[in-house]
Amino acid sequence: MLWTVLLALLVILLLQTQLSVCLRELRSGGSSSSVYSPPSSSSSFYNATQQRLPGAIIIGVRKGGTRALLEMLNLHPDVEVAKAEVHYFNVEEHYRRGLAWYRAQMPFTVPGQLTVEKTPGYFAAPQVPARVSDMNPAVRLLLIVRDPAERLISDYTQVLHNRLTRHKPYKPLEELLLHKGHIDPGYKALQRSLYHQHLARWLEVFPREQIHVVDGDALIRDPFPELRKAERFLDLPPRINPSNFYYNTTKGFYCLLSAGHDKCLDESKGRPHAPLSGQALKKLCRYFRKPNKLFFEMVGRSFAWC
Repeated sequence: MLWTVLLALLVILLLQTQLSVCLRELRSGGSSSSVYSPPSSSSSFYNATQQRLPGAIIIGVRKGGTRALLEMLNLHPDVEVAKAEVHYFNVEEHYRRGLAWYRAQMPFTVPGQLTVEKTPGYFAAPQVPARVSDMNPAVRLLLIVRDPAERLISDYTQVLHNRLTRHKPYKPLEELLLHKGHIDPGYKALQRSLYHQHLARWLEVFPREQIHVVDGDALIRDPFPELRKAERFLDLPPRINPSNFYYNTTKGFYCLLSAGHDKCLDESKGRPHAPLSGQALKKLCRYFRKPNKLFFEMVGRSFAWC
């Protein structure tokens, strides 16, 4: 009998406690009950999904195929890419905002995924290699290069297009490239094509094996072999296949296929180059012979450039 009374009292106390909790929730507008708490497994997932600093950066070159390389790497399920060029390390206003700002420009990833960003302006900016190393000395770097004469003409063509879009005049390429009949070494587009000078600064900070050189001309002709090499460099399992690419005869370059959806690069890719006389092109090719040779020695391979 005594045990029955004690048990009844215990039940009454528990009911009173529960009633008090309910009354507190009602007085506070039910805030406690309105907050959804996901299961513990979901909480772990949400905590793991975050913006991370890049484990790999496409550092250049400008007009070398950096956008194509980024979009192709993004076919890999273990890769997430920053959608826009960040210009963190080469723009002082951005760099002063700090790594928290830089991280906030990155995509959300889960553990095991690789974050990649590309800003082709990094390659030729003298201050960038040391800054990248300060962020992460083990970061993997991808450098995509193409024929430096073709790169220069493409560089000029983009600037010309931008100027004409804003209804601003711009000198013909030959006037900028030549001074009194000779190549003008001060022309900025020419300086960006002196790959050996810029790579030398990166090699003062990073070991050669940490920089993977992609053949931009080969990437355009046949993307898959270059992507397979990039996968190996990034320690990614091979997931990109030849079936991820198809040649668009209208555009004149390869487009991408993934999960039944196709994607082509924007209309600026494949834009006709601005004219340059055959004589000026020959002078440009002669000018690049020695710089190209120095670059070939630095990277341990040669390219079929003019």
